[in-house]
Amino acid sequence: MPREQYQTKLEGLRDDVLYMSEVVADRLRIGLNALERQDEGLGEEVITGDAEVNELYLELEGQCTDLIALQQPVASDLRFIAASFKIITDLERIADLATNLGEYAKRAEREVFPDVDIQRIGDDTLAMLEEAMAAYAESDPERCYAVAEADDDVDAACEAASDLVVRDLIERDKLRDDGDVEATMRNVSRLLLTIRDLERVGDHAVNIAARSLYMIENDDELLY
Repeated sequence: MPREQYQTKLEGLRDDVLYMSEVVADRLRIGLNALERQDEGLGEEVITGDAEVNELYLELEGQCTDLIALQQPVASDLRFIAASFKIITDLERIADLATNLGEYAKRAEREVFPDVDIQRIGDDTLAMLEEAMAAYAESDPERCYAVAEADDDVDAACEAASDLVVRDLIERDKLRDDGDVEATMRNVSRLLLTIRDLERVGDHAVNIAARSLYMIENDDELLY
């Protein structure tokens, strides 16, 4: 394959990975909106949209494999292709977590802990994803480190939210006489799962930043 065509394929891979990230970010955004509104229709939209993400993943996996198998890329190109493959894996998993949000939205019965700001946590993880993909797109190591630092704040917010839910539940004497205890517990479980899944979105964003840093500078500092 002529060098020009090879470079075109590398650039096409980058563009396609960025397109997949836009689709995944949109899935996550819709999932968060579905939760906020307790909207079954939006929840279903996220769930059915996961098929598109899976198709994109398989297509990009094939592109990465072909470039490695057929072109024997040099070290820097190999890091780029390997990073792209790892990144689409993280994107596919974020899409799965967005699907979970859609499921939670469909099952939500009522809001039991309005003091827990799920939307703020969700917005922060979405911003981390977008920043990580910008680092990949622009080969910007500083953005990679910024994503890793932002994850500390998200982890702290998730821990505080979980603690608030558990502490408030323990202190609710009225649950002893509440005929809707079972429904309350289902909603508590859903909320804790939501917090856990958003924390995992942040972790995947850090993975993307770490792979981008390795791609840019051959630096594995954020990988472990």
